[in-house]
Amino acid sequence: MTNSATLTTPENEDEDLGEDLGDLLLEVLPPDGSTIGNLSAREALSRAAERQISEEEYEAVKDKALTLGLVVKGRGRGGSIALAEGIEGGSRYEEPSAPAAGNGRGRAKKEAPAKDFKAVLWASANKLRSRMDAAVYKHLVLGLIFLKYISDTFVEHQQKVLQMVGDPESDYYLGDDPADHQEALEDRDYYTQENVFWVPADARWEFLRARAKQPEIGQLIDQALVSIEKDNPTLRGKLDKIYGSTPLDPWRLGELVDLISQIGFGKQKGSGDVLGQVYEYFLGKFAAAEGKDAGEFYTPSHIVKTLVAVLSPHRGRVYDPCCGSGGMFIQSEKFVKSHGGKIDDISIYGQESNPTTWRLALMNMAIHGFASDLGQEPADTFAKDQFMDQKFDYILANPQFNDSDWGGERYEGDKRWKYGRPPVGNANFAWLQHILWKLAPEGQAGIVLANGSMTSNQSGEGEIREAMVKDDVVEIMVELPDKLFYNFKGPVCLWFLGKDKTKRGRNRKGETLFINARSMGTMTTRVDRVLGSEDIMLIADTIHAWRGSEERSKDYINITGFCYSGTIKDIESKDFVLTPSRYVGTEEQTDEVEPFEQKMLRLTTLLKQQRQRQSELEQKIEDIIERLGYEF
Repeated sequence: MTNSATLTTPENEDEDLGEDLGDLLLEVLPPDGSTIGNLSAREALSRAAERQISEEEYEAVKDKALTLGLVVKGRGRGGSIALAEGIEGGSRYEEPSAPAAGNGRGRAKKEAPAKDFKAVLWASANKLRSRMDAAVYKHLVLGLIFLKYISDTFVEHQQKVLQMVGDPESDYYLGDDPADHQEALEDRDYYTQENVFWVPADARWEFLRARAKQPEIGQLIDQALVSIEKDNPTLRGKLDKIYGSTPLDPWRLGELVDLISQIGFGKQKGSGDVLGQVYEYFLGKFAAAEGKDAGEFYTPSHIVKTLVAVLSPHRGRVYDPCCGSGGMFIQSEKFVKSHGGKIDDISIYGQESNPTTWRLALMNMAIHGFASDLGQEPADTFAKDQFMDQKFDYILANPQFNDSDWGGERYEGDKRWKYGRPPVGNANFAWLQHILWKLAPEGQAGIVLANGSMTSNQSGEGEIREAMVKDDVVEIMVELPDKLFYNFKGPVCLWFLGKDKTKRGRNRKGETLFINARSMGTMTTRVDRVLGSEDIMLIADTIHAWRGSEERSKDYINITGFCYSGTIKDIESKDFVLTPSRYVGTEEQTDEVEPFEQKMLRLTTLLKQQRQRQSELEQKIEDIIERLGYEF
């Protein structure tokens, strides 16, 4: 939360005081979530407001913040409060003075951690959202970030042009007349030849920022986007012109413009990757805010990192047939760069059917500086494959789980259905077969699906799975825990497919690796789990060891309860069910199973003992309070 964001509106001046104080209260509280006494909090609020805040005023502001869930009560005789979990604040917090050396009283306060600028930016942007649906607000914010990016890139190139035309050693030297130099800055050829988007004067960020407080700021932004599309054919029809009709108040939209203005995205400022980081961070935050509706555009980064760590896309053609906002590509490029490769070592191809999500992906690729081919338009992959005759070295995908509305009735006899026609009511095996059809002879693929895909026998799915196993294209199956996705709380699995198991190391023809990772991950909230770097590394290292690939750090062995290398005969003995826990076994239990009646008797006895102990402790507490002179 930053001071540039405010909850007050000019129309409601009678409410300004309370709402201003509410914002200030959050800013003066410790940012690390530790408590502060009410007296100290009121004094800090008075300093921030530059006037004395009465006790009644403070109590009213505090009670409102408690009601809204922005703060929580702490302990202490005089009472205390702290920022609620997930609430940003503390930009005006002042550390208490350290006690004098040697007096033996007081204790040093834990130093507050430095704030991540992305988190601060998000907190302010989310505050401005107010009650607007996150799914709508997302496009406003991310569209402005993209507009800021292309404007900053343009301005940065202007400086390069100015340097070229004023340098006598340059082929573009125009003499010493400053007027000629300034005229050159508006010659679009200097920009288009370097693949820099041409940004008209009335579409540049500073032009909009100077008018951010005007009530027609939404219309001005839309006009800017229209001008940019007109002058850049590759962007036509790809920018959302929704600002003039947005339900967001004009003053809030202006505040959002000011907020995004705080970060410089030009490479000359040493922050070439900053905007990409902000965009990626915001996508994740919006996904969390949208919950069950987030799956259409976002795959959690820890899932993507797992796929990328296993596939190791060093060089070649990378494809995602349902690319969402492009997260698979971002992690693939990061992998290449982290392993000493260049950004153009891989070529990016993707397809997305949702128009607004497709635009998010296009902006994501542009902001990160990645050349990509996401098709000429948003289109259904099954109905209109925009890469009909192309094969790919790496395919990563997170299709909609168990999609019943994929139009399967239209694709009878499709050449992609090598292993059998997928059921009309579920697209899981349509996706798997489409991906195998697009895979190069030595390529490999990683797909996230719901667990049912490993066991279902409905509508011919069991026969398709059997045919895939017998054709030896199922390389690895990984069973993951639940609560990994915002929009789906059940357990999921990873399918890794390949047409040639003799590549990338040891010959594993006729074998499939099973990994049971159901116990992995850390709960970050009551309903969300994340795979940590150690979890991802263990999965990837086990697979690389099994393959015998160059990335391996150890030799492979079967580990009871975790991993098992099975043969086609093993799989056939289990009716071609591919659930890893059916193959890896369970760790031996040394304790005997306690009989039910004995267990219930033990637990009820324990419960009685704990209740008696609770009563005794409550009586002791009451006695202490009375001895201190307080009534209970």
